[in-house]
Amino acid sequence: MLKHQSVGRCTTLLLGAIIASLSLAGCGKVSEEMQTPAQSAVSTDTKAIIGQSEKMRLLAAQLDFQARIDTGAANTSLHAIDLQVEGGASDKMQDNIGKTLHFTTENEAGEQRRLAAKILKTTTVNNAQGSEVRYLVELDIGFEGQHRLVAVNLRDRSHMDYKLLIGRNWLAGRYVVDVAEKRLIGPTALIKVKEAGLTFKTRIDTGAVENSLHAIDLKIDDEDPINMDNNIGKWLNFTTENERGEEKRLRARIVDTSLIRNAQGSEVRYMVELTLGEPGLEYPVKVNLKDRSQMSNKLLIGRNWLQGHYLVDVSLDKSSG
Repeated sequence: MLKHQSVGRCTTLLLGAIIASLSLAGCGKVSEEMQTPAQSAVSTDTKAIIGQSEKMRLLAAQLDFQARIDTGAANTSLHAIDLQVEGGASDKMQDNIGKTLHFTTENEAGEQRRLAAKILKTTTVNNAQGSEVRYLVELDIGFEGQHRLVAVNLRDRSHMDYKLLIGRNWLAGRYVVDVAEKRLIGPTALIKVKEAGLTFKTRIDTGAVENSLHAIDLKIDDEDPINMDNNIGKWLNFTTENERGEEKRLRARIVDTSLIRNAQGSEVRYMVELTLGEPGLEYPVKVNLKDRSQMSNKLLIGRNWLQGHYLVDVSLDKSSG
């Protein structure tokens, strides 16, 4: 199984991962083995990638929240009810700055804590419903080992799906947000070709622009034997085989040709569209066909399958079984 993870949890994990999905596809049709690291690497400097929602901890309360990551919000916001200013509240909220505020918070699981924090300031929040003034307090929020003190506005969020909203003041300078919530995949994985009903021990190759499938005995309906491009749109019959020796004869329409360059030279290959992925998670993608009988992996996954869906962590191995 490909493991879905929130990639914002650990900067170390991301530094070990090859970010294969952020605009890595090259121009034109040149693909596969000879893409250089300079062509495929993406630098995030010292910033980690965080998803559109994350499990985060409010340290003072020892409560975990499923937090919404909101780049549209200037400040972080926490669900809070029963607000009481120690020693009594002044009529004007601004006059309570510097006083201790007691409040109750609750996460999505219904776990409650009574907390106290000093009021830093007040802030006016504008939205489609109008504007309101909220207290700001300083709280320690984050992932395990990655907490940071941040100004948090307090608001009754009982009617909202997320009781904790992470704003730009927590994200700034440390995180970039990836709303795609991509999966993690290792350097090899078990990938199914749906049309064949076969599963392959697949090499995940961020150096390759395209996917490549083992194919032999190619037969094209009404083939032009001289100009391969003239065969685009025609039906192609071929045999594929996985690492276990299981064979399947397939029929697919040629959708393109691709010029492949590697250390051995260059060649033009036919491309067909097949449905690839973890069982139950397949989606259609272009695949070039090549006799890979001398290669350990009969299916190679390139960036056109990874892009927008996956991050590659070379420390993972999901191909056993």
